[in-house]
Amino acid sequence: MLNTLIVGATGYAGAELALYLNRHPHMNITGLTVSAQSADAGKLLSDLHPQLKGIVDLPVLPLENVAEAAKGVDVVFLATAHEVSHDLAPQFLAAGCIVFDLSGAFRVKDPAFYTQFYGFEHQHQDWLDKAVYGLAEWQADKLKEAQLIAVPGCYPTAAQLAIKPLLEKDLLNQDQWPVINATSGVSGAGRKASLGTSFCEVSLHAYGVFNHRHHPEISTHLGTPVIFTPHLGSFPRGILATVTCRLKPGVSAEQVAEAFQSAYANKPLVRLYDKGMPALKSVVGLPFCDIGYAVQGEHVIIVAAEDNLLKGASAQAVQCLNLRFGFPETTSLV
Repeated sequence: MLNTLIVGATGYAGAELALYLNRHPHMNITGLTVSAQSADAGKLLSDLHPQLKGIVDLPVLPLENVAEAAKGVDVVFLATAHEVSHDLAPQFLAAGCIVFDLSGAFRVKDPAFYTQFYGFEHQHQDWLDKAVYGLAEWQADKLKEAQLIAVPGCYPTAAQLAIKPLLEKDLLNQDQWPVINATSGVSGAGRKASLGTSFCEVSLHAYGVFNHRHHPEISTHLGTPVIFTPHLGSFPRGILATVTCRLKPGVSAEQVAEAFQSAYANKPLVRLYDKGMPALKSVVGLPFCDIGYAVQGEHVIIVAAEDNLLKGASAQAVQCLNLRFGFPETTSLV
């Protein structure tokens, strides 16, 4: 049994983590924490998230001393702001914990990326070099020895799972960059109230055009430039990504199908559609990424759907945990 601590447990992803880890047969939740300044400190998690009543009724405690919090803890999940994870991860790692970071603080190895897209100077190049990017379907071997796992962002998960099989089989004409249009539910903006995500203000609109921080994360890990435009939808959760790619001359629909089958035939949390396209209602509340595709001439359109809080965050973190410690990949997830 592994003892685990969730830091940032009161957010949407943190609450989902608590649910998954509470029912995991190899995990024991020893603590739920928030920042010492949080108004949620001292409350029961189930009072903040009533769906957890009778399931996870643990108190959320203020994190005041990392060394004390790390005592007896094997695994730490950081569901915290990027700059908070940047500061906390090395401290927990120094205490001997395995860290799964759901923020963007260690996803890209170039420190200049954080100055440009996250607004802080990265001080831990050593851990940037050591961190393993947790795109679970493609990183299983590297995860087995990782100390710091950088769980991918929600948009990058859907986009990469859609495109990577075709790149790996060298089927794409990269003279035309893949075009990714993706729409996320409002929970992707987090639990903190803001005018832009209030009920009467939410409308379907594009944002972060050419400057969203997930854009370079996608390009970096795919190894190819892309055009990425995120949209905010008027629904609580889920991501639907529509990806348009140009195929190399002569590439057939059968080759495209074989690329996806060879990539995901034995990956239980990616579901491929033989016909039709996935919809959000099929994945919300579930840990899967559903993928459908269609080929016409030299173009392929791929549609990927996932729950942004699950496959795009907490479920993928637990999937990485399972791969890291040799548990069955879907343990506690399905």
